[in-house]
Amino acid sequence: MIQELLAKDLPIFGICLGHQMLALALGAKTVKMSHGHHGANHPVRNVETGKVEITSMNHGFAVDAQTLPEGVIETHVSLFDGSNCGLRVLDKAVFSVQHHPEASPGPQDSAYLFTRFAKAMRERR
Repeated sequence: MIQELLAKDLPIFGICLGHQMLALALGAKTVKMSHGHHGANHPVRNVETGKVEITSMNHGFAVDAQTLPEGVIETHVSLFDGSNCGLRVLDKAVFSVQHHPEASPGPQDSAYLFTRFAKAMRERR
């Protein structure tokens, strides 16, 4: 289903399991983590801006950044263990994050993600 949406060139914003499902639909792989990430106050670095965001997470698998296909870039990295926490498709309004931006642990560190997605939807209209 995600691959069908990608083919329609619709804006997509994946969150948590949606991040992993999007990565799999794009051809990447996921790996089981030894401990996983659970709870609030997880520091994540935005690779594109260098900014550190305080996030909330709850997952036991991570996207293997080494398997991201051409045209898909890593956008966020966990400062706890270096695992992938975000990706973006270069030529589409498609991106995702492993953390829960709606939980606002930062309290607004990740609010820009919703602004980006809303803008992409308006532009697609």
